[in-house]
Amino acid sequence: MSTHSLSIDAFERLQAELEDLTTRGRIEIANAIEAARALGDLKENGDYHAAKDSQGKMEARIRQIQAILSDCEIVGGTSESIEVVPGVVVHLRYEGDEDTYAFLVGSIEEKRPGVDVVSPTSPLGSALIGRKVGEVVQYEAPGGALSVTIVRFSN
Repeated sequence: MSTHSLSIDAFERLQAELEDLTTRGRIEIANAIEAARALGDLKENGDYHAAKDSQGKMEARIRQIQAILSDCEIVGGTSESIEVVPGVVVHLRYEGDEDTYAFLVGSIEEKRPGVDVVSPTSPLGSALIGRKVGEVVQYEAPGGALSVTIVRFSN
């Protein structure tokens, strides 16, 4: 099983980000490092160290995206899904609570405003996979057992 479940939108967004970082991003960082080198002594050159730090962070993100894309599965959960699958947004009501909470079951790379992400391999995520609207699901949380009702799915 792959470690990352991505929607086609997230997959394409990550591909575009990778392309941008490996082309424009690397060129901009190289130019910033070159400009900082021209300022003189590298030991006490804050611009140089900042540019090198930015380069390290960018290269780490490139490696992270490459790892995700090399080991991902394209999923397509929608509001029309009949059961919880990676890629679906599930609305839950905790036992004893009137409010509902939205969770996207999938990779953190799927993050959307107003929706928390839960991994399909987490205790909640694995308890939800394959379940349907109306079902009551129990799972072990760090604070003890919790019970949730699946209210609906959305996009």
